[in-house]
Amino acid sequence: MHSTASDGSLSPERVVERARSVRLAAIALTDHDTVAGVPAAVAAGERVGVRVIAGCEFSSAAPWGEMHVLGYFLPTHSAELESFLERSRADRLRRGREMVARLQRLGVALEFDDVLRQADGGAVGRPHVARAIVRQGSATGISDAFDRYIGRGRPAYVDKVLPAFRDIADLVHAVRGLVSVAHIKERGTRSFLERLQREGLDAIETRHPSHDPELRARLTDIALRLGLLRTGGSDWHGDPEPGEVHGALGAQEVPLEWLERLEQLRAPPPAPVGP
Repeated sequence: MHSTASDGSLSPERVVERARSVRLAAIALTDHDTVAGVPAAVAAGERVGVRVIAGCEFSSAAPWGEMHVLGYFLPTHSAELESFLERSRADRLRRGREMVARLQRLGVALEFDDVLRQADGGAVGRPHVARAIVRQGSATGISDAFDRYIGRGRPAYVDKVLPAFRDIADLVHAVRGLVSVAHIKERGTRSFLERLQREGLDAIETRHPSHDPELRARLTDIALRLGLLRTGGSDWHGDPEPGEVHGALGAQEVPLEWLERLEQLRAPPPAPVGP
């Protein structure tokens, strides 16, 4: 789930409150390239009785361009993790500025400050650029902004600088977290997932709004055959704005057993060193 710490529409506290309203027992807050919203979400969860797993959605290089990777059970005060995420967020700013420059050359009267106002301190992403375009009047909705300007292959699209999957997996494991590939869709072939497993993959997100029953079944079969764990989620970003399409809150039925098995897989903390 996502909050205003990245491209969600609700604060971390409100995300947790909404999760409670649909009787979810546990959620993972997985904002893009940041764990800044996690402490507030955890505190809200303790108040209302929702367990909050500290997570992050990373962007990784893939043969087709970009792949999203979920890190779970992350610390919120790791210098190594924060240094990595700061670099990723800096690249998001670079990318946003370049997209605005391209939009300006296309005749869209937009400034980068307009994008920053949409992000409101969160990690900058294309949805913020899209919302700024809509607010400026150059698109009728979020989807229209992507289709006309900033979707892959469109005239104002700019690539990210993407780390390798192995680098993300090594980082997450170093802080005792686990790694799941997110909404892999039809690209989740057995050979590709075997490669990711050799590079540190722990689980596959089999349940996602973009996965139909046939795809779910195929990914489940691969996970079981390879001995990988399963994850699932709604990828909820808040109530959709006009033109946005995201999963509905609570739409994915994810067994609590899956969370318990993830916890069992985590490496034990290092033993204290005696005098």
